[in-house]
Amino acid sequence: MRTALLIVFAALAATVHAEDWYPSKYGADDTLGAINNLTPEKLVQAARLVTEGKTYRLGVETGPESPAYPPRSYSMTVLQLSDGTGTPLGVNKATGNDDLMYLWMGIGSQIDGLGHMGVNHTYYNGNHASDFVANTGLTKLSIDQLPPIATRGVLLDMAKHFGEAVLPAGKAFNSKDIRAAAKAQGVQIESGDVVLFHTGWLNVMDDDPVAFMAGEPGLGVDGARYLAGLGVVAVGADSWALEVLPSEKPEEAFPVHPELLAKNGVYILENMDTRALAADGVHEFLFVLGAPRFVGAVQAVINPVAIR
Repeated sequence: MRTALLIVFAALAATVHAEDWYPSKYGADDTLGAINNLTPEKLVQAARLVTEGKTYRLGVETGPESPAYPPRSYSMTVLQLSDGTGTPLGVNKATGNDDLMYLWMGIGSQIDGLGHMGVNHTYYNGNHASDFVANTGLTKLSIDQLPPIATRGVLLDMAKHFGEAVLPAGKAFNSKDIRAAAKAQGVQIESGDVVLFHTGWLNVMDDDPVAFMAGEPGLGVDGARYLAGLGVVAVGADSWALEVLPSEKPEEAFPVHPELLAKNGVYILENMDTRALAADGVHEFLFVLGAPRFVGAVQAVINPVAIR
């Protein structure tokens, strides 16, 4: 009887430990997560991948028609309109325009910070919402605190892996598929990398925006855990949420987001335009992102650059 109870207690302890995702392995006070895996040596190695000097913009256009999870939206007003009727300034007759923008930070091509999604109001490194979330902005885990992300980028062409131009909504890929695609491309995912997936899904936005937002192919939970275990800094895709939708388990809501952000400190890049990279057969490149320094921001519109 005593032996049986010990076995039960041991099993319960193992279960509790499996759910124990904080303090972070980067330290109890850490706020940067997997960005800690960036090193000067890694950047120097990534810079050696630049052999042609060709650049690729990974961001889509940001505007009223940008992919956006409802009710996110975009609106611009041009002020000091130079329509030829206003009074110029000074003897040199200077004229100009300003723009006033009303937009959600999480539209179009974006980075999700570690304060974006958590588990039951607890976010990366055990930070509870009541301790850092305010109407005026986050006091921790905000985008403005991120250093530049300049490192090796890896593109995995999952559309090619599955033999389809555009993967269908609900098509999940996990560790087995990721390993197979990487092996076929002759690349190895390493600590400090940024990993992007090409699924062809962004093409659906051009043809049918409603279908684009109704679901998507994408990363599954097992795949997210696998990549986090490798020490990647960020994971992105040519889709609006990165992860497969509908989810692998219908009762779960966006499970990959808290798995990467909250539990592992791995950043998420959404609506990355990977089409040109995939068309050119580029598998490795120098990835460069200077995230906008909007104080207290949860997310930010971005336009990362891939250089080969």
